[in-house]
Amino acid sequence: MRQAIAVALLVLVALSLPVRADRHDLVEMVTGDDARGWEAVGRLDLGGRGFCTGALIAPDLVLTAAHCLYDRDSGDRIDPSEIEFKAGMRGGRALAYRSVRRALAPEGYAFVGTGSGAASAEDVALLELAQPIRSARITPFETLEGVVAGAEVGVVSYAHDRAEAPSLQETCDVLGEENGLLVMGCDVDYGSSGSPVFSFEGGRARIVSVISAKAEMDGRNVAIGVALDRPLPDLRARMESGTGAFGGLSTGQVRVVGAGQRTEIGARFIRP
Repeated sequence: MRQAIAVALLVLVALSLPVRADRHDLVEMVTGDDARGWEAVGRLDLGGRGFCTGALIAPDLVLTAAHCLYDRDSGDRIDPSEIEFKAGMRGGRALAYRSVRRALAPEGYAFVGTGSGAASAEDVALLELAQPIRSARITPFETLEGVVAGAEVGVVSYAHDRAEAPSLQETCDVLGEENGLLVMGCDVDYGSSGSPVFSFEGGRARIVSVISAKAEMDGRNVAIGVALDRPLPDLRARMESGTGAFGGLSTGQVRVVGAGQRTEIGARFIRP
């Protein structure tokens, strides 16, 4: 049976719907023992405009969602110098604090708002830190390409109701993939944008996606993630070459219809 992501998603928040019984619950990592191995995940504070989640993939590079680089009210780009990465933040304290020197999104990405925007397979960003994080306690994660429907993944995220410590959902499944977007049975909420999605293949935690949106599909809450296959290699190359230009609209976006409407398969979507 063909699994596909709808080409239209309806903007709506629906938090009271039941979750899948086979998913593991979120576990808040409040102690050092809880968080051991996850210290490279951190909170991205956006200059007083809220926060997202990000993860180190090199001592000086943080992976997150591209829409986190924009003021959700005005649509303006946030000055990278106003963004701060707080690695391993728990209980209001981080293991390392770094400002951001440069932020890159794919050249085809365009921010079109959170209320009636588009789910884009290019909703990924790389942030270059002003200074690398070099600590024996904080190890950057490797990335992995090629996650497929049916795979089991996990998510580490912050959110509006758990802003002071990250939470781990160790197991949720990839329900479908199309055009670089993944539908996953993972629990996310506001502040979870940019959260790393992990594969544990071979006993190693490697990032295979970042959270772009939360959604409802077939009466249950799901998460929309961006596969890294297409956007990340180009972002890395541009970061190394010093190229920082942003381009126009992506041709690979998923259209979002207006609030109050329903799509053919009943999938509904909003930025977390």
